[in-house]
Amino acid sequence: MNDLTYAAPKPSRKEDKLSFLLIFAPCFLLLLSLALLGQLVGLHWQDWLPGAEDKASIFSGVHAAVYTLMSHII
Repeated sequence: MNDLTYAAPKPSRKEDKLSFLLIFAPCFLLLLSLALLGQLVGLHWQDWLPGAEDKASIFSGVHAAVYTLMSHII
């Protein structure tokens, strides 16, 4: 009997960057719009986003939240 092993092709660094960007960008835009909406309404939006609790600016809070979210889905 033949012992065949399957080795999945490893993606290149360029493909890794592209897939990271295709996940990061939509998540960032979605969470940024949520944070901006909360800011405009006057709500404490940092409690809504995981990882953004201690951040002062909206962009650093959303950035931290996206990385927290990505660590859960990847």
